[in-house]
Amino acid sequence: MTNEVRVRYAPSPTGHLHIGNARTALFNYLYAKHFNGKFIIRIEDTDEKRNVEGGEESQLKYLKWLGIEWDEGADVGGDYGPYRQMERLDIYNKYVNELIERGLAYKCYMSEEELEAEREEQIANGQPPKHSGKHRNLTAEQIAAYEAEGRKASIRFRVPDNVTYTFNDIVRDEIKFESSDFGDWVMVKQNGVPTYNFAVAIDDHLMNITHVFRGEEHISNTPKQLMIYQAFGWDAPTFGHMTLILNEDRKKLSKRDSHIIQFIEQYKNLGYLPEAMFNFITLLGWSPVGEEEIFTKSKLIEIFDPERLSTSPAIFDVQKLKWMNNEYIKASDLDKVIDLAMPHLIEAGRLSEDMDEETRDWAEKVIGLYREQLRFGQEIVELTDMFFNKTVELDEAAKEVLAEEQVPEVLQVFTDKLIHLDEFNKDTIKDQIKATQKETGHRGKKLFMPIRVATTGQTHGPELPLAIELLGKETIVERLDNLLKELGA
Repeated sequence: MTNEVRVRYAPSPTGHLHIGNARTALFNYLYAKHFNGKFIIRIEDTDEKRNVEGGEESQLKYLKWLGIEWDEGADVGGDYGPYRQMERLDIYNKYVNELIERGLAYKCYMSEEELEAEREEQIANGQPPKHSGKHRNLTAEQIAAYEAEGRKASIRFRVPDNVTYTFNDIVRDEIKFESSDFGDWVMVKQNGVPTYNFAVAIDDHLMNITHVFRGEEHISNTPKQLMIYQAFGWDAPTFGHMTLILNEDRKKLSKRDSHIIQFIEQYKNLGYLPEAMFNFITLLGWSPVGEEEIFTKSKLIEIFDPERLSTSPAIFDVQKLKWMNNEYIKASDLDKVIDLAMPHLIEAGRLSEDMDEETRDWAEKVIGLYREQLRFGQEIVELTDMFFNKTVELDEAAKEVLAEEQVPEVLQVFTDKLIHLDEFNKDTIKDQIKATQKETGHRGKKLFMPIRVATTGQTHGPELPLAIELLGKETIVERLDNLLKELGA
Protein backbone atom coordinates (compact mmCIF):
# COMPACT_ATOMS: atom_id res chain seq x y z
CA MET A 1 0.00 0.00 0.00
CA THR A 2 1.14 3.54 -0.61
CA ASN A 3 1.30 6.35 1.95
CA GLU A 4 -0.42 8.65 -0.53
CA VAL A 5 -4.19 8.88 -0.10
CA ARG A 6 -5.86 7.29 -3.12
CA VAL A 7 -9.65 7.09 -3.38
CA ARG A 8 -11.98 6.15 -6.20
CA TYR A 9 -15.49 6.63 -7.42
CA ALA A 10 -16.57 3.60 -9.42
CA PRO A 11 -19.84 4.20 -11.27
CA SER A 12 -21.70 1.57 -13.24
CA PRO A 13 -22.93 2.84 -16.62
CA THR A 14 -26.35 1.39 -15.86
CA GLY A 15 -27.97 4.80 -15.56
CA HIS A 16 -27.40 8.50 -15.12
CA LEU A 17 -25.79 10.31 -12.20
CA HIS A 18 -28.23 10.58 -9.31
CA ILE A 19 -28.01 12.29 -5.94
CA GLY A 20 -26.73 9.26 -4.02
CA ASN A 21 -23.94 8.51 -6.47
CA ALA A 22 -23.02 12.17 -6.74
CA ARG A 23 -22.63 12.32 -2.95
CA THR A 24 -20.39 9.24 -2.99
CA ALA A 25 -18.19 10.81 -5.65
CA LEU A 26 -18.15 14.12 -3.82
CA PHE A 27 -17.11 12.73 -0.43
CA ASN A 28 -14.32 10.69 -2.03
CA TYR A 29 -13.20 13.77 -3.95
CA LEU A 30 -13.22 16.01 -0.85
CA TYR A 31 -11.29 13.44 1.16
CA ALA A 32 -8.62 13.07 -1.53
CA LYS A 33 -8.18 16.79 -2.05
CA HIS A 34 -8.19 17.58 1.68
CA PHE A 35 -5.28 15.18 2.19
CA ASN A 36 -3.50 16.11 -1.07
CA GLY A 37 -4.22 12.68 -2.51
CA LYS A 38 -5.49 11.28 -5.78
CA PHE A 39 -9.10 10.87 -6.91
CA ILE A 40 -9.68 8.10 -9.45
CA ILE A 41 -12.64 7.26 -11.66
CA ARG A 42 -13.04 3.55 -12.43
CA ILE A 43 -15.91 2.35 -14.61
CA GLU A 44 -17.53 -0.84 -13.29
CA ASP A 45 -19.21 -2.01 -16.49
CA THR A 46 -19.46 -5.77 -15.89
CA ASP A 47 -23.26 -5.80 -15.69
CA GLU A 48 -23.57 -5.64 -19.46
CA LYS A 49 -27.30 -6.43 -19.54
CA ARG A 50 -28.11 -3.35 -17.48
CA ASN A 51 -25.62 -0.95 -19.05
CA VAL A 52 -27.35 1.88 -20.91
CA GLU A 53 -26.07 3.65 -23.97
CA GLY A 54 -24.39 6.91 -23.00
CA GLY A 55 -24.40 5.97 -19.30
CA GLU A 56 -20.65 6.39 -18.84
CA GLU A 57 -20.52 9.66 -20.76
CA SER A 58 -23.46 11.03 -18.79
CA GLN A 59 -21.90 10.11 -15.45
CA LEU A 60 -18.63 11.83 -16.32
CA LYS A 61 -20.31 14.86 -17.90
CA TYR A 62 -22.33 15.70 -14.80
CA LEU A 63 -19.51 14.99 -12.38
CA LYS A 64 -17.55 17.63 -14.28
CA TRP A 65 -20.57 19.95 -14.23
CA LEU A 66 -20.65 19.66 -10.43
CA GLY A 67 -17.00 20.72 -10.31
CA ILE A 68 -15.47 17.31 -9.58
CA GLU A 69 -12.21 16.61 -11.42
CA TRP A 70 -10.22 13.38 -11.32
CA ASP A 71 -6.54 12.56 -11.51
CA GLU A 72 -6.86 9.16 -13.21
CA GLY A 73 -9.53 7.52 -15.33
CA ALA A 74 -10.43 6.01 -18.67
CA ASP A 75 -10.62 9.45 -20.27
CA VAL A 76 -7.47 10.96 -18.72
CA GLY A 77 -5.25 7.89 -18.35
CA GLY A 78 -2.97 7.01 -15.45
CA ASP A 79 -0.45 4.43 -14.26
CA TYR A 80 -2.99 1.89 -12.96
CA GLY A 81 -5.21 1.27 -15.98
CA PRO A 82 -7.19 0.02 -17.71
CA TYR A 83 -9.88 1.95 -15.84
CA ARG A 84 -12.83 -0.01 -17.26
CA GLN A 85 -13.44 -3.41 -15.71
CA MET A 86 -14.36 -5.12 -19.00
CA GLU A 87 -10.87 -4.20 -20.20
CA ARG A 88 -9.35 -5.96 -17.17
CA LEU A 89 -10.71 -9.51 -17.66
CA ASP A 90 -7.25 -11.00 -18.22
CA ILE A 91 -6.12 -9.49 -14.92
CA TYR A 92 -9.02 -11.07 -13.04
CA ASN A 93 -8.48 -14.46 -14.67
CA LYS A 94 -4.95 -14.62 -13.30
CA TYR A 95 -6.22 -14.27 -9.74
CA VAL A 96 -9.17 -16.60 -10.30
CA ASN A 97 -6.85 -19.36 -11.48
CA GLU A 98 -4.58 -18.87 -8.48
CA LEU A 99 -7.49 -19.23 -6.04
CA ILE A 100 -8.71 -22.38 -7.81
CA GLU A 101 -5.21 -23.87 -7.73
CA ARG A 102 -4.95 -23.17 -4.02
CA GLY A 103 -8.33 -24.72 -3.33
CA LEU A 104 -9.85 -21.40 -2.22
CA ALA A 105 -12.31 -21.31 -5.12
CA TYR A 106 -14.03 -23.95 -7.22
CA LYS A 107 -16.19 -24.51 -10.28
CA CYS A 108 -19.91 -24.83 -9.61
CA TYR A 109 -22.18 -26.36 -12.25
CA MET A 110 -25.51 -25.94 -10.45
CA SER A 111 -28.26 -24.70 -12.74
CA GLU A 112 -30.56 -21.75 -11.99
CA GLU A 113 -33.37 -24.22 -11.33
CA GLU A 114 -31.28 -26.19 -8.83
CA LEU A 115 -30.20 -23.05 -7.05
CA GLU A 116 -33.77 -21.80 -6.80
CA ALA A 117 -35.02 -25.15 -5.50
CA GLU A 118 -32.28 -25.14 -2.85
CA ARG A 119 -33.23 -21.64 -1.83
CA GLU A 120 -36.95 -22.43 -1.57
CA GLU A 121 -36.24 -25.54 0.53
CA GLN A 122 -34.12 -23.53 2.99
CA ILE A 123 -36.83 -20.88 3.34
CA ALA A 124 -39.47 -23.59 3.86
CA ASN A 125 -37.31 -25.04 6.65
CA GLY A 126 -37.00 -21.64 8.32
CA GLN A 127 -33.33 -21.31 7.38
CA PRO A 128 -31.70 -18.15 6.01
CA PRO A 129 -31.05 -18.86 2.33
CA LYS A 130 -27.39 -19.28 1.38
CA HIS A 131 -25.49 -21.48 -1.01
CA SER A 132 -24.91 -24.99 0.32
CA GLY A 133 -21.56 -25.62 -1.35
CA LYS A 134 -23.00 -28.68 -3.04
CA HIS A 135 -20.32 -28.69 -5.77
CA ARG A 136 -17.41 -27.87 -3.45
CA ASN A 137 -15.73 -31.25 -3.89
CA LEU A 138 -16.65 -32.54 -7.32
CA THR A 139 -14.52 -35.33 -8.74
CA ALA A 140 -12.88 -35.09 -12.13
CA GLU A 141 -15.47 -37.54 -13.44
CA GLN A 142 -18.37 -35.41 -12.16
CA ILE A 143 -16.88 -32.29 -13.71
CA ALA A 144 -16.44 -34.10 -17.04
CA ALA A 145 -20.04 -35.33 -16.92
CA TYR A 146 -21.42 -31.85 -16.27
CA GLU A 147 -19.36 -30.37 -19.07
CA ALA A 148 -20.49 -33.15 -21.40
CA GLU A 149 -24.05 -32.02 -20.67
CA GLY A 150 -23.05 -28.57 -21.90
CA ARG A 151 -23.27 -26.97 -18.47
CA LYS A 152 -21.22 -23.84 -17.92
CA ALA A 153 -19.53 -23.33 -14.57
CA SER A 154 -19.53 -20.31 -12.33
CA ILE A 155 -16.57 -19.86 -9.99
CA ARG A 156 -17.42 -19.72 -6.29
CA PHE A 157 -15.27 -18.60 -3.40
CA ARG A 158 -14.90 -21.27 -0.74
CA VAL A 159 -15.99 -19.43 2.41
CA PRO A 160 -13.89 -20.62 5.37
CA ASP A 161 -15.44 -21.96 8.57
CA ASN A 162 -15.41 -20.14 11.90
CA VAL A 163 -13.80 -16.88 10.78
CA THR A 164 -14.79 -13.47 12.14
CA TYR A 165 -14.37 -10.59 9.71
CA THR A 166 -13.81 -7.28 11.45
CA PHE A 167 -13.17 -3.83 10.06
CA ASN A 168 -13.08 -0.36 11.58
CA ASP A 169 -15.44 1.84 9.65
CA ILE A 170 -14.67 5.57 9.55
CA VAL A 171 -18.36 6.36 10.07
CA ARG A 172 -19.59 3.43 12.18
CA ASP A 173 -16.49 2.25 14.08
CA GLU A 174 -16.05 -1.52 14.46
CA ILE A 175 -18.25 -3.84 12.39
CA LYS A 176 -18.13 -7.65 12.60
CA PHE A 177 -19.42 -10.50 10.45
CA GLU A 178 -19.16 -14.26 10.89
CA SER A 179 -18.22 -16.47 7.96
CA SER A 180 -21.16 -18.70 8.88
CA ASP A 181 -23.44 -15.87 7.68
CA PHE A 182 -22.32 -16.49 4.10
CA GLY A 183 -22.59 -19.32 1.66
CA ASP A 184 -19.99 -19.84 -1.04
CA TRP A 185 -20.51 -16.87 -3.30
CA VAL A 186 -20.01 -16.41 -7.02
CA MET A 187 -16.74 -14.74 -7.99
CA VAL A 188 -17.11 -15.28 -11.73
CA LYS A 189 -20.41 -15.73 -13.54
CA GLN A 190 -21.05 -18.47 -16.10
CA ASN A 191 -20.27 -16.01 -18.90
CA GLY A 192 -16.76 -15.52 -17.55
CA VAL A 193 -17.38 -12.00 -16.21
CA PRO A 194 -16.38 -11.36 -12.58
CA THR A 195 -18.94 -10.27 -10.02
CA TYR A 196 -18.77 -6.96 -8.21
CA ASN A 197 -17.27 -8.21 -4.93
CA PHE A 198 -14.42 -10.07 -6.59
CA ALA A 199 -13.50 -7.46 -9.21
CA VAL A 200 -13.69 -4.51 -6.83
CA ALA A 201 -11.31 -6.14 -4.35
CA ILE A 202 -8.77 -6.96 -7.07
CA ASP A 203 -9.03 -3.47 -8.57
CA ASP A 204 -8.80 -1.61 -5.27
CA HIS A 205 -5.64 -3.54 -4.36
CA LEU A 206 -3.93 -3.17 -7.74
CA MET A 207 -4.80 0.53 -7.91
CA ASN A 208 -3.44 1.12 -4.40
CA ILE A 209 -6.78 2.44 -3.13
CA THR A 210 -6.31 3.48 0.50
CA HIS A 211 -9.83 4.59 1.46
CA VAL A 212 -13.27 3.62 0.21
CA PHE A 213 -16.27 5.85 0.93
CA ARG A 214 -19.60 4.44 -0.22
CA GLY A 215 -23.24 4.05 0.80
CA GLU A 216 -24.30 1.90 3.73
CA GLU A 217 -25.96 -0.60 1.39
CA HIS A 218 -22.41 -1.84 0.70
CA ILE A 219 -21.72 -2.84 4.30
CA SER A 220 -22.88 -6.40 3.65
CA ASN A 221 -20.51 -6.58 0.64
CA THR A 222 -17.46 -5.72 2.69
CA PRO A 223 -16.90 -9.19 4.29
CA LYS A 224 -16.79 -10.83 0.85
CA GLN A 225 -14.16 -8.32 -0.22
CA LEU A 226 -12.22 -8.94 2.99
CA MET A 227 -12.24 -12.65 2.14
CA ILE A 228 -10.40 -11.84 -1.11
CA TYR A 229 -7.92 -9.60 0.66
CA GLN A 230 -7.16 -12.25 3.25
CA ALA A 231 -6.90 -15.01 0.63
CA PHE A 232 -4.08 -13.12 -1.07
CA GLY A 233 -2.52 -11.72 2.09
CA TRP A 234 -3.27 -8.13 1.11
CA ASP A 235 -4.04 -5.17 3.36
CA ALA A 236 -7.62 -3.94 2.94
CA PRO A 237 -8.37 -0.25 2.42
CA THR A 238 -10.07 1.76 5.15
CA PHE A 239 -13.84 1.76 4.67
CA GLY A 240 -16.38 4.46 5.40
CA HIS A 241 -20.05 3.69 4.84
CA MET A 242 -22.27 6.75 4.57
CA THR A 243 -25.82 6.80 5.83
CA LEU A 244 -28.91 6.69 3.66
CA ILE A 245 -30.47 9.79 2.15
CA LEU A 246 -34.12 10.02 3.24
CA ASN A 247 -37.07 12.11 2.14
CA GLU A 248 -38.90 14.50 4.48
CA ASP A 249 -40.96 11.56 5.80
CA ARG A 250 -37.70 9.83 6.80
CA LYS A 251 -38.12 7.12 4.19
CA LYS A 252 -35.46 6.07 1.70
CA LEU A 253 -35.48 8.14 -1.46
CA SER A 254 -37.29 6.35 -4.25
CA LYS A 255 -38.86 7.00 -7.64
CA ARG A 256 -42.15 7.49 -5.80
CA ASP A 257 -40.80 10.76 -4.36
CA SER A 258 -42.00 12.69 -7.38
CA HIS A 259 -41.38 16.06 -5.72
CA ILE A 260 -37.70 15.20 -5.21
CA ILE A 261 -35.66 15.19 -8.39
CA GLN A 262 -33.21 12.30 -8.38
CA PHE A 263 -30.79 13.02 -11.23
CA ILE A 264 -28.11 15.70 -11.47
CA GLU A 265 -28.88 16.28 -15.16
CA GLN A 266 -32.40 17.35 -14.22
CA TYR A 267 -31.10 19.93 -11.75
CA LYS A 268 -28.87 21.41 -14.45
CA ASN A 269 -31.80 21.51 -16.86
CA LEU A 270 -33.99 23.24 -14.26
CA GLY A 271 -31.43 25.98 -13.81
CA TYR A 272 -29.67 25.07 -10.58
CA LEU A 273 -26.09 26.28 -10.20
CA PRO A 274 -23.40 23.58 -9.94
CA GLU A 275 -21.66 25.31 -7.04
CA ALA A 276 -24.95 25.33 -5.10
CA MET A 277 -25.49 21.63 -5.80
CA PHE A 278 -21.91 20.87 -4.73
CA ASN A 279 -22.47 22.75 -1.47
CA PHE A 280 -25.89 21.21 -0.79
CA ILE A 281 -24.88 17.60 -1.49
CA THR A 282 -21.84 17.95 0.77
CA LEU A 283 -24.17 18.69 3.68
CA LEU A 284 -26.15 15.46 3.09
CA GLY A 285 -24.47 13.39 5.76
CA TRP A 286 -21.60 15.68 6.71
CA SER A 287 -21.63 18.77 8.91
CA PRO A 288 -19.10 21.56 9.34
CA VAL A 289 -18.20 23.19 12.64
CA GLY A 290 -20.48 26.13 13.41
CA GLU A 291 -23.71 27.36 11.87
CA GLU A 292 -22.44 28.50 8.46
CA GLU A 293 -23.87 26.54 5.51
CA ILE A 294 -22.67 28.41 2.43
CA PHE A 295 -19.15 27.40 1.35
CA THR A 296 -17.04 27.58 -1.79
CA LYS A 297 -15.57 24.37 -3.13
CA SER A 298 -12.07 25.37 -2.02
CA LYS A 299 -13.34 26.08 1.48
CA LEU A 300 -15.10 22.70 1.67
CA ILE A 301 -11.87 20.98 0.63
CA GLU A 302 -10.03 22.89 3.34
CA ILE A 303 -12.46 22.10 6.18
CA PHE A 304 -13.58 18.58 5.18
CA ASP A 305 -13.18 16.34 8.23
CA PRO A 306 -14.23 12.67 7.88
CA GLU A 307 -14.78 12.58 11.64
CA ARG A 308 -17.85 14.77 11.04
CA LEU A 309 -19.56 12.31 8.70
CA SER A 310 -22.96 11.70 10.24
CA THR A 311 -24.12 8.40 11.72
CA SER A 312 -27.74 9.50 11.26
CA PRO A 313 -29.56 9.41 7.91
CA ALA A 314 -29.42 12.57 5.81
CA ILE A 315 -32.74 14.28 5.09
CA PHE A 316 -33.19 15.66 1.57
CA ASP A 317 -34.84 19.03 2.19
CA VAL A 318 -36.14 20.38 -1.12
CA GLN A 319 -36.89 23.82 0.32
CA LYS A 320 -33.38 24.10 1.74
CA LEU A 321 -31.92 23.33 -1.67
CA LYS A 322 -34.05 26.06 -3.25
CA TRP A 323 -32.99 28.49 -0.52
CA MET A 324 -29.34 27.65 -1.01
CA ASN A 325 -29.52 27.97 -4.78
CA ASN A 326 -31.23 31.34 -4.34
CA GLU A 327 -28.33 32.47 -2.14
CA TYR A 328 -25.90 31.57 -4.91
CA ILE A 329 -28.06 33.31 -7.53
CA LYS A 330 -28.21 36.50 -5.46
CA ALA A 331 -24.42 36.44 -5.14
CA SER A 332 -23.89 35.87 -8.88
CA ASP A 333 -23.20 38.46 -11.54
CA LEU A 334 -26.36 39.59 -13.32
CA ASP A 335 -25.02 38.25 -16.63
CA LYS A 336 -24.79 34.78 -15.06
CA VAL A 337 -28.38 35.01 -13.81
CA ILE A 338 -29.54 36.09 -17.27
CA ASP A 339 -27.72 33.15 -18.86
CA LEU A 340 -29.39 30.86 -16.31
CA ALA A 341 -32.92 32.15 -16.83
CA MET A 342 -33.18 33.30 -20.45
CA PRO A 343 -33.20 29.78 -22.03
CA HIS A 344 -36.26 28.90 -19.95
CA LEU A 345 -38.24 31.88 -21.25
CA ILE A 346 -37.27 30.87 -24.78
CA GLU A 347 -38.19 27.22 -24.18
CA ALA A 348 -41.57 28.28 -22.77
CA GLY A 349 -42.27 30.24 -25.96
CA ARG A 350 -42.21 33.57 -24.16
CA LEU A 351 -39.29 34.80 -26.24
CA SER A 352 -37.72 33.91 -29.57
CA GLU A 353 -34.12 32.77 -29.94
CA ASP A 354 -33.66 35.34 -32.70
CA MET A 355 -35.25 38.23 -30.75
CA ASP A 356 -34.05 41.70 -31.66
CA GLU A 357 -31.72 43.73 -29.46
CA GLU A 358 -34.53 45.87 -28.05
CA THR A 359 -36.51 42.81 -26.92
CA ARG A 360 -33.39 41.15 -25.48
CA ASP A 361 -32.55 44.28 -23.51
CA TRP A 362 -36.12 44.38 -22.17
CA ALA A 363 -36.03 40.66 -21.27
CA GLU A 364 -32.72 41.05 -19.44
CA LYS A 365 -34.22 43.86 -17.35
CA VAL A 366 -37.24 41.68 -16.55
CA ILE A 367 -34.97 38.86 -15.40
CA GLY A 368 -32.95 41.33 -13.33
CA LEU A 369 -36.15 42.27 -11.49
CA TYR A 370 -36.37 38.76 -10.04
CA ARG A 371 -32.75 38.17 -9.16
CA GLU A 372 -33.50 38.36 -5.43
CA GLN A 373 -36.48 36.00 -5.68
CA LEU A 374 -35.30 33.46 -8.23
CA ARG A 375 -34.60 30.03 -6.70
CA PHE A 376 -33.78 28.19 -9.95
CA GLY A 377 -33.71 29.17 -13.59
CA GLN A 378 -36.98 27.61 -14.75
CA GLU A 379 -38.89 29.48 -12.03
CA ILE A 380 -38.45 32.66 -14.08
CA VAL A 381 -41.31 31.49 -16.34
CA GLU A 382 -43.84 31.52 -13.51
CA LEU A 383 -42.43 34.63 -11.84
CA THR A 384 -42.63 36.73 -15.00
CA ASP A 385 -46.06 35.54 -16.11
CA MET A 386 -47.55 39.01 -15.75
CA PHE A 387 -45.18 40.38 -18.43
CA PHE A 388 -46.43 37.99 -21.09
CA ASN A 389 -50.18 37.91 -20.46
CA LYS A 390 -52.69 40.67 -21.11
CA THR A 391 -54.75 39.74 -18.07
CA VAL A 392 -53.62 38.82 -14.58
CA GLU A 393 -55.05 36.15 -12.31
CA LEU A 394 -55.89 37.40 -8.81
CA ASP A 395 -55.58 35.14 -5.79
CA GLU A 396 -57.71 35.57 -2.67
CA ALA A 397 -55.19 37.83 -0.96
CA ALA A 398 -55.14 40.15 -3.99
CA LYS A 399 -58.93 40.24 -4.14
CA GLU A 400 -59.07 41.23 -0.46
CA VAL A 401 -56.75 44.16 -1.16
CA LEU A 402 -58.96 45.40 -4.01
CA ALA A 403 -62.08 45.11 -1.84
CA GLU A 404 -60.91 47.91 0.47
CA GLU A 405 -62.98 51.11 0.27
CA GLN A 406 -60.17 53.50 -0.71
CA VAL A 407 -59.10 51.43 -3.74
CA PRO A 408 -61.29 53.06 -6.47
CA GLU A 409 -60.10 56.53 -5.52
CA VAL A 410 -56.43 55.53 -5.39
CA LEU A 411 -56.53 53.72 -8.72
CA GLN A 412 -58.52 56.47 -10.49
CA VAL A 413 -56.12 59.22 -9.41
CA PHE A 414 -53.06 57.07 -10.26
CA THR A 415 -54.49 56.20 -13.70
CA ASP A 416 -55.19 59.86 -14.50
CA LYS A 417 -51.62 60.78 -13.63
CA LEU A 418 -50.06 57.99 -15.72
CA ILE A 419 -52.16 58.84 -18.79
CA HIS A 420 -50.60 62.29 -18.97
CA LEU A 421 -47.01 61.07 -18.58
CA ASP A 422 -44.81 61.83 -21.60
CA GLU A 423 -41.77 60.01 -20.20
CA PHE A 424 -42.76 56.60 -18.85
CA ASN A 425 -39.90 55.31 -16.69
CA LYS A 426 -39.40 54.16 -13.13
CA ASP A 427 -38.45 57.62 -11.88
CA THR A 428 -41.50 59.41 -13.31
CA ILE A 429 -43.74 56.53 -12.16
CA LYS A 430 -42.34 56.81 -8.65
CA ASP A 431 -43.14 60.55 -8.74
CA GLN A 432 -46.75 59.79 -9.71
CA ILE A 433 -47.15 57.33 -6.84
CA LYS A 434 -46.04 60.10 -4.49
CA ALA A 435 -48.39 62.56 -6.18
CA THR A 436 -51.27 60.08 -5.76
CA GLN A 437 -50.45 59.81 -2.09
CA LYS A 438 -50.50 63.57 -1.73
CA GLU A 439 -53.79 64.00 -3.58
CA THR A 440 -55.72 61.14 -1.92
CA GLY A 441 -54.21 61.34 1.55
CA HIS A 442 -53.71 57.56 1.55
CA ARG A 443 -50.27 56.22 2.33
CA GLY A 444 -48.40 53.02 3.13
CA LYS A 445 -50.19 49.75 2.36
CA LYS A 446 -53.47 51.58 1.77
CA LEU A 447 -51.84 53.24 -1.24
CA PHE A 448 -49.08 50.96 -2.36
CA MET A 449 -50.82 47.57 -2.21
CA PRO A 450 -53.79 48.50 -4.45
CA ILE A 451 -51.41 49.92 -7.06
CA ARG A 452 -49.23 46.79 -6.94
CA VAL A 453 -52.16 44.39 -7.22
CA ALA A 454 -53.90 46.38 -9.95
CA THR A 455 -50.79 46.60 -12.13
CA THR A 456 -49.04 43.28 -11.46
CA GLY A 457 -51.75 41.07 -9.97
CA GLN A 458 -49.44 40.28 -7.05
CA THR A 459 -49.42 41.27 -3.38
CA HIS A 460 -45.63 41.10 -3.34
CA GLY A 461 -42.91 41.10 -5.94
CA PRO A 462 -40.03 43.04 -7.43
CA GLU A 463 -39.39 46.78 -7.41
CA LEU A 464 -42.78 48.21 -8.43
CA PRO A 465 -41.87 51.36 -10.43
CA LEU A 466 -39.44 49.39 -12.60
CA ALA A 467 -41.95 46.56 -13.05
CA ILE A 468 -44.56 49.09 -14.22
CA GLU A 469 -42.06 50.65 -16.61
CA LEU A 470 -41.21 47.26 -18.16
CA LEU A 471 -44.89 46.34 -18.47
CA GLY A 472 -45.34 49.47 -20.55
CA LYS A 473 -47.74 52.40 -20.39
CA GLU A 474 -50.34 50.89 -22.73
CA THR A 475 -50.58 47.62 -20.76
CA ILE A 476 -50.71 49.33 -17.38
CA VAL A 477 -53.37 51.87 -18.35
CA GLU A 478 -55.47 49.12 -19.93
CA ARG A 479 -55.24 46.99 -16.76
CA LEU A 480 -56.17 49.93 -14.56
CA ASP A 481 -59.12 50.93 -16.77
CA ASN A 482 -60.48 47.39 -16.85
CA LEU A 483 -60.19 47.06 -13.11
CA LEU A 484 -61.86 50.40 -12.47
CA LYS A 485 -64.80 49.28 -14.62
CA GLU A 486 -65.08 46.07 -12.58
CA LEU A 487 -65.05 48.13 -9.39
CA GLY A 488 -67.79 50.40 -10.78
CA ALA A 489 -65.61 53.46 -10.61
